[in-house]
Amino acid sequence: MRVGVLPCLGLLLACGPAAPVERPATPAAPAVAPAVATAGPTARPPAAPAGPAAPPTEERAAYTLHKFLAEVGTERDTYVTLAGGAIEAKAVFSYKDRTQTVPLAATYAFAPDGKLLHYAAWGWTSRFTQLDERADARPDGGYDVRRAGEAPKRVVPAGTAGTAVAVPGYAPMLGQQLLLRAWLKLGRPARLARLPDGELEIDARGKETYDHNDGKLTLEHVAIRGLVWGREDAWLDDAGKLIAVVTRDAEFDHHEAARQGFEPLLPKLAAATGADGVAWLETAAKSGERGRGVVALVGGNLIDGTGRPAVPDAVVVIDGDRIVAAGPRAKVAIPAGATTLDVTGQSIVPGLWDMHAHVEQVEQGAVYLAAGVTSVRDMGNILEFITGMRDAIASGKGLGPRVMVDGLIDGVGEAALGTIRIKKREDIAPTIDRLKQAGCIEVKTYSSLDPALIPAIIAYAHGHGMRVVGHVPFGMTSQQAVDAGYDSISHLPALFDGARPKAAPRPRTRAEWFGEVAKLDFAIPSMTHLINGLAARHVAIDDTLALYEQLFFTAADNAKHEPGIATLPRELEGGIGGSPPEDAVVGAQAFARYVELVGLLHKRGVTLMVGTDIAIPGHSVHRELELYVQAGFTPMEALQAATLVPARYMHLDKELGTIEAGKRADLLVVRGDPLANISEIRKTSLVVARGRVYDTATLWKLVGFHL
Repeated sequence: MRVGVLPCLGLLLACGPAAPVERPATPAAPAVAPAVATAGPTARPPAAPAGPAAPPTEERAAYTLHKFLAEVGTERDTYVTLAGGAIEAKAVFSYKDRTQTVPLAATYAFAPDGKLLHYAAWGWTSRFTQLDERADARPDGGYDVRRAGEAPKRVVPAGTAGTAVAVPGYAPMLGQQLLLRAWLKLGRPARLARLPDGELEIDARGKETYDHNDGKLTLEHVAIRGLVWGREDAWLDDAGKLIAVVTRDAEFDHHEAARQGFEPLLPKLAAATGADGVAWLETAAKSGERGRGVVALVGGNLIDGTGRPAVPDAVVVIDGDRIVAAGPRAKVAIPAGATTLDVTGQSIVPGLWDMHAHVEQVEQGAVYLAAGVTSVRDMGNILEFITGMRDAIASGKGLGPRVMVDGLIDGVGEAALGTIRIKKREDIAPTIDRLKQAGCIEVKTYSSLDPALIPAIIAYAHGHGMRVVGHVPFGMTSQQAVDAGYDSISHLPALFDGARPKAAPRPRTRAEWFGEVAKLDFAIPSMTHLINGLAARHVAIDDTLALYEQLFFTAADNAKHEPGIATLPRELEGGIGGSPPEDAVVGAQAFARYVELVGLLHKRGVTLMVGTDIAIPGHSVHRELELYVQAGFTPMEALQAATLVPARYMHLDKELGTIEAGKRADLLVVRGDPLANISEIRKTSLVVARGRVYDTATLWKLVGFHL
């Protein structure tokens, strides 16, 4: 559920929570000292002028913080207006995420005319990412900017009237409130300069009315770009006070905040975010649309995904959202009036699938399509958000892949995730009924469920036409999950317990885990029994192999393995992890065992399906295919693991998964031949989703990726 891979250390450690990172509940003093200087251009706001002056006044605000709509912490802000009109503002932000505390603090000082004199923020923005930065005003209108680990620099804002706002990112809410106050004061400009760097785009989405406290509440909906990758949504009351924010945190997980007293609005706001966002994206993407209605792709090398040899100089005819003909040019008639697209020298391939997706923002829809991914299985989300997005796309009012929703359930405890919890047997029926009514196709289990409840969960789900997939809960082995009737298991390390000595202590560090994995014996009887059971019972595995690769190697090596990293928007660059050099040697040895196990599973007949858990958005689907070929798949088998195999698993192979007459018009065009070199799949040029043809370069650029 995240970009990057540091967050997956928990999965690495036998699908448990990440190794503890010790930190105080309140951020300690930063390395870059946040205290305001007492002289020079960074001095505190000037003292009040001589004569009577109003005494200092103080305003307080408190927000309840949420992750996947579950309450996880609080933020408390203070605004002190000093004599003379200068302002000091401070925030203390802290939440607990799967046993670990994430604390952040920020401080601001403003001159009486509203000019920012000083800003500093320090602490943690996720379980795995730290922040330590400050900016101090200079006499020339610029700022001295310092960030821990970087050389100091001077910045001159280029925004409206030289005004800049300072916001670390998605948090704290104080930063969002201050930037929106500046936006209102400046007359709602479309852009604002951001410190320490960058620019914000602010789009007023209109007024929305919600039921609240037995009455009606009207809020202004504002979309902000430049804080996180893509769009962050905020709502203001008539007085300009920040009421709520729906965004993503530094782990790329859903994060929400509401001014205390307004928490009941969050599910509705999350749903509004999904529907409004995909509608905006669909409109924005029209410039990249190359055709709809009757379209003929002419001259390409047709790789239909069935396993048959490729057809050179082929024609594929699309009418609406259906393929009406596909075959050699000599045998396929092009209807009169069809939009004809010459794809000579390129390959036509079935639309790809990502079988472990978390579509946590609307921009991912464009990225998936740009990468040629036309179908995704969302394996855990805010239900209101993802169903709103799913329905908007399905109705033709939004841009994105076909979305199939799994309902995420968890148990209780500090490591639990989300708001849909099964604590006791009596919770099973109403919970699964709710998921089915919402259109969920599967129940996705998470790690804190009570293993004793798993057989009953599986029995009820199966009895109501739903599969059970996902994590193997704490205290349960993968063999027990197979025996209980799991239909699919997520993440390759879930299987490692079959190869670990039963008395082996749990690894305490990443290096220890790498060393243990490098020594695993996949030939021991317990592992052989597990693999045979997976094959015999048709338990599918979405291994998320590309996600783990990002953790095992250094950042420099990751950039070599995954060229998509070089294309990332600025806001995503900080979320890409890697191992320190001292761990990377044994990390490479351990990852080789991951690839070896994938090859072994494939040879033994276990169903493997491409799934990324996001990793590098869009690109990691391609990396999975490359890794499958490294593991021993033929290029065709690798392609089928992202096309026909998931379509069969989802019982949709009569509609999707291959390019054949009568099937849905989901396909892509690539510059090259992926059967000769699987890496050619990265060279997407066109994607067809539900019969609409898009230029992929336009889609990449639309959401900030570089080509």
